[in-house]
Amino acid sequence: MNILVVDDEVLIRNVIKEYLLLEGYSIFEADNGESALEIIDKNNIDLIVMDIMMPNLDGFSACKEIRKNKNIPIIVLSARTEEFDKLYGFEIGIDDYITKPFSPKELIARIKAILKRNNKLIDEYRFNDLVINNTSRIVKIENNEIKLTPKEYDLLLYLIQNKDIALSRENLLSNVWGYDFFGDERTVDTHIKMLRNNLGKYRKYIVTVRGFGYKFTYEK
Repeated sequence: MNILVVDDEVLIRNVIKEYLLLEGYSIFEADNGESALEIIDKNNIDLIVMDIMMPNLDGFSACKEIRKNKNIPIIVLSARTEEFDKLYGFEIGIDDYITKPFSPKELIARIKAILKRNNKLIDEYRFNDLVINNTSRIVKIENNEIKLTPKEYDLLLYLIQNKDIALSRENLLSNVWGYDFFGDERTVDTHIKMLRNNLGKYRKYIVTVRGFGYKFTYEK
C-alpha cells in the first residue's frame, strides 16, 4: 500500500518513513500541499499523513482540494492543538487528527485501523483459475481446493495484498510470522518453496527479487 507523508520538516518525514517502511508500506513524500496534490494526481495513494502549517499550500487547503474528487483517508499530524482546528479538520473530511509531539507507534496503529475500516481487505481474489477466498480461507485452482498450511495461506494472502511490491524477507517475517518470531530468513524461503509447489502452474506469480525477497505479480 502507498502512503503519502506531507510535512515541511525533513526530520518528521524521515521518522514516519522509517516506521512505515518497517511495516512494508511504499512511501511518497511532499514538503507542501501543492507537491502533495501533484503526487496524488499521478499515483495510487491509499492514505495520506498531512501537516497543516506548510508553505505554498497549507494542509487544510490541500485536504479540501483532495476531497473535491478523491476519498483517500487523511490523518492530520499537526502542532496545532486548538479544538477549533480539530473540529474544522473533521468538518472538511479528514479521518483522524494527531497532535505533535506524537508517538510513531500510535500513528502506525491509527493508519492500520483506518485502512481496515476503509475496506482494504477484499473477500475474494481471482487470478485466472486461481481463487483465494479470504472469508473461508480456501484456495482453489480450476475449482479444486488445494491444501495450504495456515502459514502458507497467510504468506500468500500478504503477498497478494501487496501485489507488485517487492517485499524483503525481513518484512515478510515481521508481518506474517510476527515481530516476536524466533527464526531466520531461511524460514521465508522454505515456506515460499512449499507454497510454490502447492500452486503448481501458478507458482510463476510469486517472483523472486534477487538478493532481497519476493513479490506477487499478475498480468491478465
